[in-house]
Amino acid sequence: MELLAAVGLSLLGSGGGVVLAAPLLLVEQRRRHQVVPGLISYAVGTLLGVAMLALVPEALESLSTTAALGALLAGILTFFMLEKFVLWRHCHTDDCEAHDASAPLVLIGGALHNLTDGAVVGAALLTSVPLGLTTALAVAAHQIPQEVSDYAILLDAGYSRARAFALNALSASTCAVGATAVWGASSWTPLVLPYILAFAAGSFLYVAMSDLIPGLHRDAVDVGAVRQVVFIVAGIGTIIFV
Repeated sequence: MELLAAVGLSLLGSGGGVVLAAPLLLVEQRRRHQVVPGLISYAVGTLLGVAMLALVPEALESLSTTAALGALLAGILTFFMLEKFVLWRHCHTDDCEAHDASAPLVLIGGALHNLTDGAVVGAALLTSVPLGLTTALAVAAHQIPQEVSDYAILLDAGYSRARAFALNALSASTCAVGATAVWGASSWTPLVLPYILAFAAGSFLYVAMSDLIPGLHRDAVDVGAVRQVVFIVAGIGTIIFV
């Protein structure tokens, strides 16, 4: 039952982004540019909320401050290296440098990203059901604008809408592998689980602060500071009250 719950929540997070992003490509580009920034702002709030109000406090219950923050720092540095050396790029608009990347690289990067997200959701669920739910929500929130970009890249590369959806869904399915791996290692997971949670917090902080927030400052996705703050606060509030 725990395995099914872990896989289900991981699919809800990563797969939810794939499904919810698909209809946005049916909207004209100008309208899409008006909608996506709000989604990005909301994703920032959920990622910051889960990292600082859920994952880090949970890790600190079992670890010293130094150990927890060290694992968090490792998460940040790992994601930095992934972006630098594994071409794990993030893009949330239709007109960015990522469109110069080949479609296979986009899919490979997405599969790696979803594998990690699945492991994070699985680890959170092993800690508690509420933490698993809020982590899956944060994953889904930041996946939606990411998937909008991925769809656009695949369509620009000549893929049909059906094939782009199928390949993105296949890429997202690796989250189940990550969740299953964490569950399969449950015999030793209790010993390292706090480190995994702190590491995950670092990854969420990296995505929010080095990727999503800078994007909100660019003219291509600017919807005004007040609206951005409102959506960010709404994302944080969702994590607090869910």
